[in-house]
Amino acid sequence: MCCIVSVLLFLGPRFGILLWWLVEPNRWERAFDSFFWPLLGFLFLPWTTLTFVAIGIGGVSGFDWVWMAIAVLADISMYSGGAYGNRDRYTQYAADK
Repeated sequence: MCCIVSVLLFLGPRFGILLWWLVEPNRWERAFDSFFWPLLGFLFLPWTTLTFVAIGIGGVSGFDWVWMAIAVLADISMYSGGAYGNRDRYTQYAADK
């Protein structure tokens, strides 16, 4: 059970994108005009892509911008969290010991 949870956490939003695209491809076609933007979103901004598909069909307006901002912050934190957590592995970032 622990391995399954770990794999799902590792795959996270990218797995969600693939699963949602397989289950509901028409929604993805309505959200994006081409295949290029969802592919870039899958590679670089998966939380933002998922959020846009969830709320962006009719256009992003009003409180939807708050959800988009939260998704962008989640994507940024995915990339910066690893660097912050591993800062002690490199001598130039390590504190005086």
